[in-house]
Amino acid sequence: MTSGRENLLSILDAPAPPSTPIALRSLFGLSNEQLTDLLKQFSVPAYRTKQLTEALYRGWENDLSAVSTLPKDLREKLLEAEYSIGRPTIAETFRSVDGTERYLIATGDGQTVETVWMPEGDDGEEGDGSEAGVEELAGHHDATICVSSQIGCAVNCQFCLTAKLGIIRNLSAGEIAGQVVAVLDRHKVKIGRDRINLVFMGMGEPFLNYDAFMDAVRLLVSEVGIAESRMTVSTSGIVPGIEKFALEKVRPKLAISLNASNNTVREQVMPITRKWDIGDLIEAVRQVPLRPRERVTFEYVLLGGVNDQLEHAGEVVKLLRRANFPAKVNLIAWNPGPSIPYTMPDPDDVARFQQHLIERGIPAFIRRPRGRDIYAACGQLKRTVEQ
Repeated sequence: MTSGRENLLSILDAPAPPSTPIALRSLFGLSNEQLTDLLKQFSVPAYRTKQLTEALYRGWENDLSAVSTLPKDLREKLLEAEYSIGRPTIAETFRSVDGTERYLIATGDGQTVETVWMPEGDDGEEGDGSEAGVEELAGHHDATICVSSQIGCAVNCQFCLTAKLGIIRNLSAGEIAGQVVAVLDRHKVKIGRDRINLVFMGMGEPFLNYDAFMDAVRLLVSEVGIAESRMTVSTSGIVPGIEKFALEKVRPKLAISLNASNNTVREQVMPITRKWDIGDLIEAVRQVPLRPRERVTFEYVLLGGVNDQLEHAGEVVKLLRRANFPAKVNLIAWNPGPSIPYTMPDPDDVARFQQHLIERGIPAFIRRPRGRDIYAACGQLKRTVEQ
């Protein structure tokens, strides 16, 4: 019989699961260069590429026949060639008492993936050295979109509902960026006027779908107009992905899902530790060049009686002091889910844990839970259809 450890390692070492485009000839998700090559076959002036790009990523058009900046004959030729906008659409919406919205996003192949809108964020950027972090410290809470990179997840964190799905497939760059645009369009956000943050912390492990994730980032930066300094990507610790990420010229801020103060506890709650332990993780993160004042964020889900005691806080202090690079800790009280065998931490333990870190010079912040009542909070995304 294959052990759980062998099964996990085989999943991580196997070829990436397939990405299924949301339409056979979907325009949304193509870069400016790809659109240029596509339009060459229709013998149109080069400026048509800019018009199509702006319609897709600035005008958020969802119907090719309605793109009035393109001549009618070009639109008809594209449609005859079976091209479509092909942007993901919101299939179902769940609204929390705190204003958070969770969406089931239809990808066009019968699948759905989850995306979350937090109108005032969850304080996740506090203290990370970015403009968004400074705004949060000053009491300005910007809207945040939590974006998924895969349908399901292969990493199998024991406290996370998404892990129950396993991995179904990777999302394409268009499906990742399309979640963002669908939500921006729904809330009539004006890029350049309204401040918006993106966190790639939804379903899936972004660094196990690295190329599509980074292609989506580039689209969102260059075409949609969202600065990479307002994006954060969270990884469970895919060391080769972190090393590749360190070489990127355009990249979001980095968050590491740590969730334990030592390898023994981390292996219990995050089996991926058996492949890359905390030491491997720290060495990989050390290679990432940080911007001025930027801090790496360590996400730490507090599980009642498992990793939430002062001894664990002390180990986190020692760990980050040895790491010796600018860092902060986001503390997350575990968000419950059906059939997950953990308990929420005592609020006093959460407060003591934070205070222990702060008193020893480690910036520590408590992330506000958003949308718990609709399964929209951290670790709760599982394409749940009930409120």
